[in-house]
Amino acid sequence: MFLGACLVSIGLEIFLVPNQVIDGGIVGISIILAHLLKIKLGFLLFILNLPFLFVGYKQIGKTFAISTLFGISIMSIGTFLLHPVPVLTKDPLLAAVFGGIILGVGVGLVIRYGGSLDGTEIIAILFTKRTPFSVGEVVMFFNLFILGSAGFVFGWDRAMYSLIAYYVAFKMIDITLEGLDQSKSVWIISENFKEIGDSILARLGRGITYLQGEGGYTGEDKKVIFCVITRLEEAKMKAIVEEIDSAAFLAIGNIHDVKGGRFKKRNIH
Repeated sequence: MFLGACLVSIGLEIFLVPNQVIDGGIVGISIILAHLLKIKLGFLLFILNLPFLFVGYKQIGKTFAISTLFGISIMSIGTFLLHPVPVLTKDPLLAAVFGGIILGVGVGLVIRYGGSLDGTEIIAILFTKRTPFSVGEVVMFFNLFILGSAGFVFGWDRAMYSLIAYYVAFKMIDITLEGLDQSKSVWIISENFKEIGDSILARLGRGITYLQGEGGYTGEDKKVIFCVITRLEEAKMKAIVEEIDSAAFLAIGNIHDVKGGRFKKRNIH
């Protein structure tokens, strides 16, 4: 969380803020107010997020609130310390892209380890209890309003650069949370389950689990093969199943985290 908050400070003070490119959420509001009121960004980041710490404590829990307070404090101090550092680029497109990358990785790290640097999601949770909208829809509307406001403050070209930065940061948060080596869960139902299972063990080096299932239509007992692979092994998995039983049921889904068990890959020859 410390590293993540430091990266967010770098993304803001070395790339985005000097080029008048903003992010969404409370960070975006803080950047706009800091420009209009001539107040230090770090001060506004801390003050504006404080009310949401209390809400987060009530809605999510004490550990989340403490982690968030730690992250916001580091981020605010970081922006104070980095404010005098010269900007690395004055090209707004480069600032939007690289600032968005660094910001997204930083936010993703903080979220991954149990904290938050922005009160937008907490606002969204409160709104969803009183409106028919989802958390994602509320966050999107809120951020579009903030990014649109940047057009009146910094100019519409900067608002468009801000949209680029926001999109890049959004994607980098996903990559940081899910990892580049994304795992996939595999479910296979086939009459030739033993042959398919043995082939997965021998040709992919992945452990498998046989589950007992029952057909909802026929009521017949069925064996279900379950295993976890990486996305690089997906094509080979499909080829193995197709080769042995082209009529087999095969379902593959994304998994964000895999821990415990015997996920470690065996050597194959």
